Amino acid sequence: MSRRMEGARRLAPDLDFTPGEDKQRFVDDVFRRVAGRYDLMNDLMSLGVHRAWKNDFVALLNPRAPMSVVDVAGGTGDIAFRILDAGGPRTRVTICDISAEMLAVGRERAAHDRRMGLAFAQGNAEHLPFAAGSFDAYTIAFGIRNVTAIDKALAEAFRALKLGGRFLCLEFSAVDIPGLDRLYELYSATVIPALGRLVAGDEAPYRYLVESIRRFPRPALFSRMIEEAGFRRVTHRPLSGNIAAIHSAWKL
Repeated sequence: MSRRMEGARRLAPDLDFTPGEDKQRFVDDVFRRVAGRYDLMNDLMSLGVHRAWKNDFVALLNPRAPMSVVDVAGGTGDIAFRILDAGGPRTRVTICDISAEMLAVGRERAAHDRRMGLAFAQGNAEHLPFAAGSFDAYTIAFGIRNVTAIDKALAEAFRALKLGGRFLCLEFSAVDIPGLDRLYELYSATVIPALGRLVAGDEAPYRYLVESIRRFPRPALFSRMIEEAGFRRVTHRPLSGNIAAIHSAWKL
C-alpha cells in the first residue's frame, strides 16, 4: 500500500478502505457522507472566508456571455451559481461531478432558485464525458486534490477546452507566513475533525480532507504539472497567506 493510502486509512479507518482498492472508491465514500452538509461545513471550517476566495476566483474568470464553462467537482453548484450571476443569462455552465449525492444537492438548489443556464453531468475528472474542445473555460474548486491521478485530470481539462480556453483551479495550498503555518496546522488537525463530528456526525471524512490538503503538491510543483499538461501562461495567486491559491492557465 502507498504512503498516501496508508495515511488515508490511518486517518479514516472506519471508511472501509482496504488494500487493493483505489483512491477513487475511498473519495466517493467521503463525499457520499458529507454531501448534505458540505456547504455548511465549508462556512464553519473557513469561518466564511471560502466565500471571498470563490468570489475572487469567479472575478478572475470574468465570465462574459456567451461563454460555455464546465465546473468540475462542483456538484453543489457553489461556483456555478456565482459564474451564472457574473456572466448573465447567456452564460452556460455544466456541473460535472463524480458524486451522485453532491449532484443531487446541486440539482435541488438549482430547482429551488429556478436557475437557468445549468446542466448536470456525472463524470470522472480523469475521463470527462465531453467531446474535445467543448468549453471556453474549465473551473475546479477544492476538487483536484481528490482525484486519483492529477496529471490525467489536467490532461482532460486541456482536451475539453477550446483553443484559447481558460483553466482556473482554486485549491488549498501551503501556508507561508511563520507562526500562521503552525496555527493553521493545529486548527486543521483538531478543530476541523471536531466540527465534522459535531455538525455532520462523522469526523473521519474531515480527517481525510485535512490529510489531502497536507499532501497536495506545493504551488511551484503544481504549476509545473499544469505546464506539462500543455497549458501556457501558468500563474498562481496566493490567498490569505497562501492558505489557498488560484491557479490560472490558458490553452494556446
